[in-house]
Amino acid sequence: MEILDWIQDWFKDNCDGNWEHGEVIQITTLDNPGWEVEIDISNTSIATMNLAWIRNDNGKEDWYGVKIENQKFTAAGDAGKLKFLLGLFKEMIDKIEA
Repeated sequence: MEILDWIQDWFKDNCDGNWEHGEVIQITTLDNPGWEVEIDISNTSIATMNLAWIRNDNGKEDWYGVKIENQKFTAAGDAGKLKFLLGLFKEMIDKIEA
């Protein structure tokens, strides 16, 4: 399944009439250039998870970082990493729900 199809299904499956009224999934661009993904996990199977900031830096055009804090998944990466960042989120969900 393509990552965009998966994230759409995941969002729909977690909607409960309340949670989806907030800024649940935000995808924004960074000026370095890059992407930032923030996902509210308060209504999910990983709501109690915390993950200290993990950063992988191989230079200006090959980097990413990810953390889970205060019931929010946050990931950022270079301009070619959007699908990868969403994939990191999927991996975490898949591991918890397995």
